[in-house]
Amino acid sequence: MMMTDDAMHAMRDLADPVSPLSTPDSGTGTAVLERPEIKEQVNRDDDGDADRYAHYVSKERIAESRITGRPVVALCGKVWVPKHDPSKYPVCPDCKRIYDEMMK
Repeated sequence: MMMTDDAMHAMRDLADPVSPLSTPDSGTGTAVLERPEIKEQVNRDDDGDADRYAHYVSKERIAESRITGRPVVALCGKVWVPKHDPSKYPVCPDCKRIYDEMMK
């Protein structure tokens, strides 16, 4: 059985009307593949005692974090976005120990 060109085009369009391959003779173009947006949520706080201390981080990193909103990493390994006044908290004992060892 022989099909006409119109019948063949109609069958292609019914097969998958969104696919660019359904009508290859229609010229060049761009197909968009849509994907659901997935947001990763990274827990950057350790929810422990480290939140009660002021940590050692370079002044340059603190300034950069305030501009960009990116988290910083303290000497003890705590990762967070600085938002509080560190003078209101005691110094982290791990940060202090690591700093003192570095200065020897």
